[in-house]
Amino acid sequence: MSATNDTITRVPGIRVGSFTNLAGVTGCTVLLCPPQTIGAVDVRGGAPGTRETDLLAAHNLVEEVNAIVLSGGSAFGLAAADGVMRWHSERGIGYRSRSGVIVPIVPAAILFDLTIGDPNAYPGAEAGYQACENASAEPVAMGSVGAGTGARIAAILGNARASKGGIGSASVTLPGGLIVAALMALNSVGNVIGADGKILAGLRAADDSGFVSALDAMTAMASDKLPERENTVIGVVATNGALNKTQLQKVAQMAHDGIARAVNPAHTLFDGDTIFALATGAVSADTTLVGAYAAEMVAKAIRRAALQATSLAGVRAVCDSQP
Repeated sequence: MSATNDTITRVPGIRVGSFTNLAGVTGCTVLLCPPQTIGAVDVRGGAPGTRETDLLAAHNLVEEVNAIVLSGGSAFGLAAADGVMRWHSERGIGYRSRSGVIVPIVPAAILFDLTIGDPNAYPGAEAGYQACENASAEPVAMGSVGAGTGARIAAILGNARASKGGIGSASVTLPGGLIVAALMALNSVGNVIGADGKILAGLRAADDSGFVSALDAMTAMASDKLPERENTVIGVVATNGALNKTQLQKVAQMAHDGIARAVNPAHTLFDGDTIFALATGAVSADTTLVGAYAAEMVAKAIRRAALQATSLAGVRAVCDSQP
């Protein structure tokens, strides 16, 4: 692991890999967990696309997860998890049932990217398998890669006035060696807001003079059907802290505050905002402290995703915006 790594692979044992289809403008990103990693999830968006999230509820049986999949391709992209399961099954990794059968635990969430690039291109089982093969503990590749390949920001008026989204990641090390980190795929209906409160990326003005409020645009169109409304912000927060499933559920809830800080509007009916939470259990940790920093890292990762994105398929990134 790089000494300068400030992404989610800073958490020991976590590896991240991506599959990127630039021709189809889609992809998937896989986070591989070390043994005995506890998982939880919180879904806040009104249009989620997920797999195995009910399993992660605090009252249900299985606590440990083997991998998390973030994918483009809308509901079609959930098939990427099949390849991730196969990769783990070949290595004998997974939940061992009472009868001895091993079943890999691979929760997943998707984002909608079918109106950029090829609408018939979406990550399947082979893409998920390849993402596992590509996984490493090196700093996470950010921008228009993996699940962020086809991601857009504020595409309510079409691709020409949207900004390019992508993958972002961030981490922090606290006293005692506690690490809190986030990995986010940014495909929001709202604008990305910088730490200074100004629009960092999102809906472009009609005259291309800068960015304008996505909320104002939605208000102006309140009586009409929005032409583009397939969006979401999905991601993972992780810590090396020792937290149980119930405590992690609270961390996942608190982590969503990071979306609300960095995206406006957030958690809309058109978003599928979903955050998974993972704990590898290496050091003692306070739930509230981990949750508070998880929100900070989510906001930072979202802003990094916007800044690291590159223009693709007619959707311009921040780096290519007019002054």
